[in-house]
Amino acid sequence: MDEARKSWLDGVKPYLEKASIAAFFLGVSSGFPYAMIAATLTTRLAQDGISKRTVTAFALAFLVYNLKFLWAWMIDGVRIPVLHRLGQRVSWMIVAGLLVVAAVVNLALADPKADILFMAYSAVAVAFAGATFDIVIDAYRIEIARPDQLGVSSGMNQYGWRIGSVTAASLALFLAARVGWEAAYSACAVLAFPAVVTALVVGEPQRHREAAPRRGIGETMKTVYTPFVEFFSRQGAFLVLLFILLHKIGDTLGQLTLRLLLNDQGYTNDEIAIYDVGIGFWAFLIGIFLGGVLYAKLGMKRAVLISLILMGVTNFNFALLAMAGHTNAGLAGSMLFENIASGIGGVTVVAYFSALCDLRFTASQYALISAAAAVVGRILTGTTAGALVESLGWVNFYLLTTLAAVPGILLFWLMMRKGLIDASIGSAGRNGR
Repeated sequence: MDEARKSWLDGVKPYLEKASIAAFFLGVSSGFPYAMIAATLTTRLAQDGISKRTVTAFALAFLVYNLKFLWAWMIDGVRIPVLHRLGQRVSWMIVAGLLVVAAVVNLALADPKADILFMAYSAVAVAFAGATFDIVIDAYRIEIARPDQLGVSSGMNQYGWRIGSVTAASLALFLAARVGWEAAYSACAVLAFPAVVTALVVGEPQRHREAAPRRGIGETMKTVYTPFVEFFSRQGAFLVLLFILLHKIGDTLGQLTLRLLLNDQGYTNDEIAIYDVGIGFWAFLIGIFLGGVLYAKLGMKRAVLISLILMGVTNFNFALLAMAGHTNAGLAGSMLFENIASGIGGVTVVAYFSALCDLRFTASQYALISAAAAVVGRILTGTTAGALVESLGWVNFYLLTTLAAVPGILLFWLMMRKGLIDASIGSAGRNGR
């Protein structure tokens, strides 16, 4: 990786390049299916009189996103008849986009009061289609970017994701109040098309490599296991995997319980809306921009290390907030720092994970990496966070989450010192094809 010093202006220019703009529109389409089965669906079910126990059970649909690595190999190795002439990634973008449209329209037509089980199946179908769309979008985003563009394109993708999810949720609520949920959901389905149109306009990524030659189903099926064999054949691969598993445990623990802390400290809904949601939203967008600039100026390794340290410090910041008690100024400062750090970390770490991919298996490897980064943290923290708070208290709990961030920081620093970061990078993170 090129770690040469660059001016801050050089860090801004990549935001205007084709790959970055394309990544934004890809993110818009990536964010909307998630919004359709998140708070939007919760509101719809509640308004239809469905019990709280049943409504919360629909959260299980999100597990599908964590299992996407199981079928990601298809996006690398299976050719779409006729459409494959447009390219492997473009053809799958079209198919996945249409699959999302069909799933969202199907969810729109489902009646929870008449058949709640069919509604549940429909939500799972949206999750499956959305996860498949994400596999294609992530692979396309990585392959249209040069190694030096991965940070900025990751940031632009996250900008798009936020805008797509907020637009879908807002549009659904606005239209539902006027024309009903069926029409509202169906209208949101058009948000699948920014990614499809982007793929058709930009075309097949020049850096994409075919995963298998045209020699029948046997060669194609090798793409099921070959991506994993290739990844673990690299020097330091197991340490990289350990880092992927560990790096967000402290951050996830802290974020999972934050609203409980605010409730215990007596913050009102208005205060949370202003200082957590409001300030947090804009601070996160600022952090995304800074993350892209930091990545471009300092290079991947130093940018990731700095972001890991910042994310660890934010948990100590919440320990201070827990000590201070109810203070709007303290909450505002905490959320400003937390979301800027999260935005920076989201860009730099995602760019690093993108660079780990082999361009022959981008879809398979990135799906595995992103699933590993999410699943372990959610399972571990989701089953232990509440008990830890009850036994330790808020201050000690957040001090513990600060310590939980240290292993990831030290491991990444160690891999830098040993040269394992460079050794583990895939062809997506290297110049040339």
